[in-house]
Amino acid sequence: MKTRMDKSICSWWDGPCLFEVLDRIEIPLRDPKGPVRMPIIDKYKDMGTVVMGKIEAGTIREGDSLLIMPNKSHVKVIGLNLDESKVRRAGPAENVRVKLSGVEEEDVMSGFVLSSVANPVGAVNEFIAQLQILELLDNAIFTAGYKAVLHIHSVVEECEIVELIEEIDMKKKKGDPKKKKPKRKPLFVKNGAIVVCRIQVNNLICIEKFSDFPQLGRFTLRTEGKTVAVGKVVDVPPAGSPTF
Repeated sequence: MKTRMDKSICSWWDGPCLFEVLDRIEIPLRDPKGPVRMPIIDKYKDMGTVVMGKIEAGTIREGDSLLIMPNKSHVKVIGLNLDESKVRRAGPAENVRVKLSGVEEEDVMSGFVLSSVANPVGAVNEFIAQLQILELLDNAIFTAGYKAVLHIHSVVEECEIVELIEEIDMKKKKGDPKKKKPKRKPLFVKNGAIVVCRIQVNNLICIEKFSDFPQLGRFTLRTEGKTVAVGKVVDVPPAGSPTF
């Protein structure tokens, strides 16, 4: 684990040891000065409405005016707690309890996002995603009309694949003459395939492009309790529009 093994002990491995791999891992940056993004995982009532979650970007301060999306509730921060300690501010990667005024507890749901007023998170009914199909259930075909349960940050929502846009060949490197061109609008794809598709949900959900906010842009698709695909959001509708 700490040092590389001698060839006489481990002849089949000439790569780095575990600690070397861990040292090379790049920790994703979370911008403390960026727009606030805090997916809400739970809520309760305690002399006001208290929401719980992990701050993915930005800094929340006592007295801040913020916005809960997608229901566009304007709220004010009247208290912050880290574990059992009261604090005046909290930043990225911290799990906090935020006491709010301006919204009732029953109007807040798990999956809503606490965000900046000036730069709120988008709320959409559909998005473009790049998916890797892991293992479909027996006799299932991944095609337009396929239904699953979407899990993205604290959102759990039924969804439908409404369009397969293209299948991507990731086995060959870019520029390789043997690399296949993307297959436009395939009728279906199989296990192991990587596909760009359009996904729809019935209710508005708050998401971001993976390139902008990875924590709000990666997801899984599950069917009957089994993960059938993992993916990332590559495009969302224009600002202010829930659909393309």
